[in-house]
Amino acid sequence: MNLLYTFFLLMGPAAAPADGAAPQGSAWPTILMFGAIILVMYLFMIRPQRKQQKEMQKFRDGLKKGDKIVTVGGIYGEILEVNEKTALIKVDGDVKLRVDKQGLVKDYSEAAQK
Repeated sequence: MNLLYTFFLLMGPAAAPADGAAPQGSAWPTILMFGAIILVMYLFMIRPQRKQQKEMQKFRDGLKKGDKIVTVGGIYGEILEVNEKTALIKVDGDVKLRVDKQGLVKDYSEAAQK
């Protein structure tokens, strides 16, 4: 705490007023700094994440029978049936899994590769 206090004292004005009153500074530089920090966080973190979420939702809404997909767990399969919240995928041979659509993350069919 003392180190921080000393830092701000050193960064303050060089001369104090003669009457002993505390110097009055403007709050605008601090407000502008916080505004710039919030803007940078929005541009580099929040906006790209929202864009990625919208793309994933569009991908999941556009799933249809025959699409080849990958799950979050790395299971490759082909969609046999799509419901509102789930999808039935064929993994290998006669093995079928019902997975939540939120667990589907990638399309690796030939159409998606182009």
